[in-house]
Amino acid sequence: MSEISDGTATTTSKTFSRETRVANTIDAPPATVWGLLTDAKSYPVWNSTIVSLEGEIAPGSKIKLVSTLDPSRTFNLKVKEFQAPTKLAWGDAMGTRIYTITETNDGRSRFEMYEKIGGPIFPLFANKIPSFDDSFTQFAADLKTAAEKAS
Repeated sequence: MSEISDGTATTTSKTFSRETRVANTIDAPPATVWGLLTDAKSYPVWNSTIVSLEGEIAPGSKIKLVSTLDPSRTFNLKVKEFQAPTKLAWGDAMGTRIYTITETNDGRSRFEMYEKIGGPIFPLFANKIPSFDDSFTQFAADLKTAAEKAS
């Protein structure tokens, strides 16, 4: 995923799925970035793409997320992977969002966010799902700003 242009999200659409990804380099150690990504209560404070996030971000836990993309909808998600401080994944039956943090040689963090949504009936409603590009770009920028302020 390192070929992703820094800080700008890209989407690849296929018949039965859509993949969106973004990456950036954050001038903060992975532990700081991880701390922000796993503190559910603080999401609406530092992340302008999140209206609310309820629950605890922990292995196997369930969370309820409301995004600015569709504030009328609550996403009921399950934490699918939790490998501190390098990988976090959550999702539902339609898709999974994966966050990875890699420490750079100079102690900074390379952050990548990837989400794949889809399935056999995806083509029936794909045109009703808004693009994630702007939201992903903003999420990565907000995380970078918050992590760099905190470290």
